[in-house]
Amino acid sequence: MSTPLVQVSNLSVHFPVRSGLLQRQTGWVRALDQVSLSIEKGTTLGLVGESGSGKTTLGRVIVRLLDPTSGSVSYDGAEISSLRGPQLRPYRKKIQMVFQDPYNSLNPRLRIGTILAEPLEIHFPKMSASDREARVAELLRLVGLDPTHTRRFPHEFSGGQRQRIGIARALAVEPEFIICDEPVSALDVSVQAQIVNLLMDLQEKLNLTYLFIAHDLAVVEHVSDQIAVLEHGKLVEEGPAETITTHPNHPYTQRLLASIPSIDT
Repeated sequence: MSTPLVQVSNLSVHFPVRSGLLQRQTGWVRALDQVSLSIEKGTTLGLVGESGSGKTTLGRVIVRLLDPTSGSVSYDGAEISSLRGPQLRPYRKKIQMVFQDPYNSLNPRLRIGTILAEPLEIHFPKMSASDREARVAELLRLVGLDPTHTRRFPHEFSGGQRQRIGIARALAVEPEFIICDEPVSALDVSVQAQIVNLLMDLQEKLNLTYLFIAHDLAVVEHVSDQIAVLEHGKLVEEGPAETITTHPNHPYTQRLLASIPSIDT
């Protein structure tokens, strides 16, 4: 049996609760509690749950923006949750993230060409300026944007276009695994399907692996091979997407399915 690309084992993340004038610690918030899951290469794991269920926390631990309280994260068989500095840099190229809010995830003071060139300068320092320029143009074409718009600022684009730029930035360093943290929830309904279809096309074209985080089970069902359900930091159900959406076992998953709007209602 092949090694999963991503393996999360008994992962817990606890945040201290502080109160009073001296901000003394009075307890803990268990954002994640003993979560274990795996993601096979070339597949999409949909991670669903209501706000506060721990979805984004899990994504940020995997991408190493947060440290776990306990447990481990392995990437392609190598444990990465304890890596620091230079040891972590190779995995920064392999694991990228598309953030929820395309308005706040792009620096408003930088032109789009600079935003997309920045990761190339960091991870490919020997790349020439002309090659960087060509790569930026290629990235914009890849996500369906005009490569001549590199001198525009983020505010000159629509929300859907900004999310395409966020996807292009994630693709800049040629990652293998992308964490999509509610990538369509801040967009108009008319644009959401375009972004979802773009992500699916890119996965097929570039052989990408996704962790697709969302609270909308209908969207997750459309893009995922496997679905994992989080409730209050605990993994309550996991399985093939079709099984989870047609025969959910856990009452929480059943409630999530029941909340999906129906054309008949």
